[in-house]
Amino acid sequence: MKIATYNVNGINGRLPVLLRWLEERRPDVVCLQELKAPQEKFPESAIEAAGYEAIWLGQKSWNGVAILSRVGTPVETRRGLPGDPDEAQSRYIEAAVNGVLIGGLYLPNGNPRPGPKFEYKLRWFEQLILHAAELLATAMPVVLAGDFNVMPTELDVYKPERWHDDALFTPEVRAAFARLVAQGWTDALRTIHLDETIYTFWDYFRNAYGRNAGLRIDHLLLSPTLAPRLKDAQVDAHVRGWEKTSDHAPVWIELKSPRSAAADQPTLASANHAA
Repeated sequence: MKIATYNVNGINGRLPVLLRWLEERRPDVVCLQELKAPQEKFPESAIEAAGYEAIWLGQKSWNGVAILSRVGTPVETRRGLPGDPDEAQSRYIEAAVNGVLIGGLYLPNGNPRPGPKFEYKLRWFEQLILHAAELLATAMPVVLAGDFNVMPTELDVYKPERWHDDALFTPEVRAAFARLVAQGWTDALRTIHLDETIYTFWDYFRNAYGRNAGLRIDHLLLSPTLAPRLKDAQVDAHVRGWEKTSDHAPVWIELKSPRSAAADQPTLASANHAA
């Protein structure tokens, strides 16, 4: 099972890029962010023609999240983060797909800092941490996937010394991400690429993509029940080089089947079989 996350930076303007990538990679489940489209403007027919069912939470001009699936109808379990300090912003959607609970999220950017946008980011992060703990308590196989707007470590940012005052890299934000992961989540991309420089975002300015001056801000976190099934995690960085593309690249993981994972981890066989 392949699960991906992709900040499309405007789903209607980037639709040809999205459809091209879906045809090339054929992920089973995709979490999308920054739809930048109201609910009624989501391109449902084009997504269906590509072989995917979808649920989405739109917002005019800003934000917006969706979950696409070609392995069964996404059964929506939540629309909006519990305790969201600003429910008008469309940033979280959750669904059960093929035995896995998928939480698709777009965490606030937080700039400029200091200011109300940064304070909102910290409050939203706290609510995410609370909800993530509740998800872990269920012992279900869960993926939290999306644009977290956080570079967790200096390895995740080109020239980190230039970013210490930015809302994506401040000590408070990195500490919040560390607390989230410490609950028991597995950072899938970093687990596969332990000490590698690997990015998921390149700005449009100053030839950032050409210079590989990027950031790793798109993450897939796996619950302890699901982590033993992790087989691979990659960034389709070449998509960032396509014409009229997003400033993010798609990130995806591949999961082993529950049966295969149980064979690899016999002590976790019963938990994985439930997934």
